[in-house]
Amino acid sequence: MWFAALAAATGLLLFAWPGSSWWALWVVELVLLVVLIVDTLACVSPQRIDVQRELVESVTVGEQATLTWLIDNRSSRPGRVTITDALWPSLQADRRRVGAYLKSGARLRSRTMLRPTRRGRFPLNDVTVRVEGPLRMISRQATRDVPGGLRVMPAYPSREEVQRRMRMPRVVEGLRSIRTRGGGTEFDQLRDFRPDDEFRRIDWAATVRLQRPIVKQYRAERNQNIVLLLDNGRVMAGVVGGVPRVEHAMDAVLGVVQIATKLGDRAGLVTFDRQVRSILVPTNGKSQLGRAAEAMYMLEPDYSESAYQVAFSAATARFRRRSMFIVLTDLVESAVEQALLPAIPIITRRHLVVVAAVQDPAVKEWADGATHEWASEAYRQAAAVNILQQRARATARLRAAGAVVIDAAPGRLAIELVDTYLALKASGRL
Repeated sequence: MWFAALAAATGLLLFAWPGSSWWALWVVELVLLVVLIVDTLACVSPQRIDVQRELVESVTVGEQATLTWLIDNRSSRPGRVTITDALWPSLQADRRRVGAYLKSGARLRSRTMLRPTRRGRFPLNDVTVRVEGPLRMISRQATRDVPGGLRVMPAYPSREEVQRRMRMPRVVEGLRSIRTRGGGTEFDQLRDFRPDDEFRRIDWAATVRLQRPIVKQYRAERNQNIVLLLDNGRVMAGVVGGVPRVEHAMDAVLGVVQIATKLGDRAGLVTFDRQVRSILVPTNGKSQLGRAAEAMYMLEPDYSESAYQVAFSAATARFRRRSMFIVLTDLVESAVEQALLPAIPIITRRHLVVVAAVQDPAVKEWADGATHEWASEAYRQAAAVNILQQRARATARLRAAGAVVIDAAPGRLAIELVDTYLALKASGRL
């Protein structure tokens, strides 16, 4: 830029020069050429500038990560260095470029914040290094490969709510509040009778022996199987509350996995669309939450019909022990009637089945509309009412088939599913 400005300025001077002698033009051109050569020779080579990245391996959508550039000048001369990193737009970096004057042997440590808005694997490779000459007449530039990458995991906006439930006494103490009422399915101990105890819990042998009413106290079983079946097909690609349905479902998966493993149950995951994409074996280890996120972060909705029969058959063949099967899908009547209902007996014969979906609040708002300024609004309300009726019919048919159905508002699916899991576990239905 400076060289172009200098050339333009000298051109204007020559234009204003009186007379028509060519020697002035040749002198100016020669001077400019010498300046250009000198600045080029004195400029630090971009190959003498080392660039490295420091970055965490993974981050969750909605959270922040710090990217640090380490820039070293290995040349014997100073230089003004600018690096530009080819960061993905969805990483929402505060800046992609950093520049500074580096002395010989100096190191620059510069940071930027990343706020990813989309999950997936994001390879980071190209970094462009640009060095200006000392006279700032020219710049030398080179693009090099600096291998790296970032894995962006699914958003988990319900984390705080789930953790709040994990701090509840009945969860922390192994559902003790349920045990004191005699609920649960696994024998814990004998204790004195209380007014709110059920008579069927009385241990008559101990009562006769101790000459006072004694009841059996039970606790919720541990080490039970929770299998989540995440639909990644066409019906899950629709956007609800600005987020695809499958993202709401992933939030619910993470919530159930976290609280189930906290209670000692084994949580697993099956992802599917027109075919089974991945199977995560149930376990109650602390690392299972991270494994579930790993199994989901690369998924992209498949715009074909979901193969429920294939997924359910694969799940029942793999997990023969009685389990709670949680199917995360949508309650579109046509899909439920044509695909889900014919397949659901595969899992209801032996397992407790929960079908969970997220509803669209905009549809309910349109259905509740009281006044209409335009005819199109009346048609829209009629269509919204019809959609809600279809959804209600699909829900009723699934319940008649033996499934527990959850149809939650955006942001509530994970919480309602966790509460349902706790209630079913406490009632001994698992």
